[in-house]
Amino acid sequence: MEKELLKQKVCAAIDAHTDKIKAICASINDEPELGFKEVKTSAKVAEFMRELGLEPQTGLAINGVKARAKGGKPGPTAAVLGELDAVGCPASAKADPATGAAHACGHNMQVATMLAAACGITQSGVLSELAGDVVFFGVPAEEYIEIEYRKKLVESGKLHFLSGKGELIYEGAFDDIDMAMQMHADKNMPKATVSVGESSNGFVGKTVRYVGRTAHAADAPHEGINALNAACLGLMGINALRETFREQDVVRVHPIITKGGDFVNSVPDDVRLELYVRAKTMEAIDATHKRVDAALKAGGDAVGAQTIIETLPGMFPLSCNKRMNELMVANSRLADPDVEIKDAGHFSASTDMGDVSHLMPVIHPFIGGNDGLLHTPDFHMVDFKAAVLLPAKAFAMMLIDLLYDDAQEAKSILADFKPLLTKEEYIAKLESYFSGK
Repeated sequence: MEKELLKQKVCAAIDAHTDKIKAICASINDEPELGFKEVKTSAKVAEFMRELGLEPQTGLAINGVKARAKGGKPGPTAAVLGELDAVGCPASAKADPATGAAHACGHNMQVATMLAAACGITQSGVLSELAGDVVFFGVPAEEYIEIEYRKKLVESGKLHFLSGKGELIYEGAFDDIDMAMQMHADKNMPKATVSVGESSNGFVGKTVRYVGRTAHAADAPHEGINALNAACLGLMGINALRETFREQDVVRVHPIITKGGDFVNSVPDDVRLELYVRAKTMEAIDATHKRVDAALKAGGDAVGAQTIIETLPGMFPLSCNKRMNELMVANSRLADPDVEIKDAGHFSASTDMGDVSHLMPVIHPFIGGNDGLLHTPDFHMVDFKAAVLLPAKAFAMMLIDLLYDDAQEAKSILADFKPLLTKEEYIAKLESYFSGK
């Protein structure tokens, strides 16, 4: 069968399942769950996959769901990913009132796109024409939040790393995948748009505890050691470093105070922070986060408080595959001839798709059909066709390009790809941050 006809068939199958795809997108949006807690979302995805005739694996990195559709003959495996978790955004109209979770980052659209592509591939009859397999993978915990909760999961042996894809790599869930694709909702982009990303920042996480000595805040403050003052000085130390950050490194350091004291009439003796140190390269991350440690410690030293800093593995910078980006653009134009194509270049946020990109070819395009800023209560979908159906069709048609004609396209991409790290090197690098190296 001609490749162009196969593409028509997958797009028609996606259109035929539009109502079902729209329903699960809305259902996930209505019941948002934070990372490593995506129990309802995982169950919905698994059931959807079963209804397509797939046999999903569940419980990967706690809540991951993975299903394989086998092609007509052996060949490479290409994966479409969708992230299961929500972000914390209590002010969102769709937020869970108990947890503050909301899909203000559009991960419900990612999952819907992944499942729509699954509809196209599995319900169109094209698999017999492909050389290789397609994996549809609902992945947990991309948002790197609730660090103390995740540390407890590590300490109890339920996790090894703190982000979903990092944990999946460690568990071996990517060992049988050769290349991967995932979309992300764009901000303030209501019309049909595909912004092709090239790279992103990575980061390390940190928890900081300042231990002082309590005393009566009014009667005997001289008897105390004010841990909140230590934290304020540490944060000012970071601010004093900012003018020295090189623009080409795209450094971002952003802290929050998670505990500022206990009682207003007592000198605070236990103050805690969480922060990220982001940059464009691992070299820049490593150089910067050690300077941040020095600034934080100086705050404690200034008032005589003890400073306890724990550096934690975060996410690696993203590196997108050029040829796969080209295929995404070409197929997006087939899906919608009026789509606007933009060059997203480098973005200063982070994604654990960066971890995967160190091991295999990946892409991470930004998709329009949404308005408002990400991670804010204003973010919302305005055009389902642009936000979900367009990228789903582009991915499904990309899969045909990759695996048609004895998978010549996929094999060419893999032959040219040089992994930035082996899996063993990747794990060793992430583990090194647990000891603050």
